[in-house]
Amino acid sequence: MSKLPSKRILYGLYEDEEILLKAVKNARAEGLQIWNCFTPFPVHGLEHAMGIKDTRLHTAGFLFGATGTTVALTFMIWVNTVNYPINFGGKPLLSLPSYIPITFELTVLFASVGMVMLYLYINRLAPGMEHAILDPRTTSHMFLMGFEIDDSTTDAQIADVRRVLEENGAVEIAEKTIEEEEDGLIRQVF
Repeated sequence: MSKLPSKRILYGLYEDEEILLKAVKNARAEGLQIWNCFTPFPVHGLEHAMGIKDTRLHTAGFLFGATGTTVALTFMIWVNTVNYPINFGGKPLLSLPSYIPITFELTVLFASVGMVMLYLYINRLAPGMEHAILDPRTTSHMFLMGFEIDDSTTDAQIADVRRVLEENGAVEIAEKTIEEEEDGLIRQVF
């Protein structure tokens, strides 16, 4: 696997989620493009403040559930009418009300397992995948807001980002370089 160019990340650390949320709103109001935010626990409203759109995971869940319903009904109808038709006391071979419990269970099973698998794939959280942590304190008590700095970023823009971080309550400002491979996984932090 070949390595892509490394990324420079300028980030600020915050001690409180309310301060981070306010800082994100102010940074977006200043027209800055936030690379990412890291928090030790979910912060209500952060994705909205960052301008992240809602996911379509619920649509995928519906499609997975519809697949489960189709598989269940198709299999039971095929078994009871074509493969192994048995006449139980004169009842019809195609008795849909008796299929409802199994159809419901397979619908829920396909939807739940499918959404979990899709979630893990989209967020690259499958077992064995390694992700670098910019600052280990973000896993316990600190909140991080980061900005990507590329070759086209001027010193004035970097100074503007630092100013916005300082004005909005960052207790520490740092910069790190990360290397990313073709599969999108961050391998190293320098």
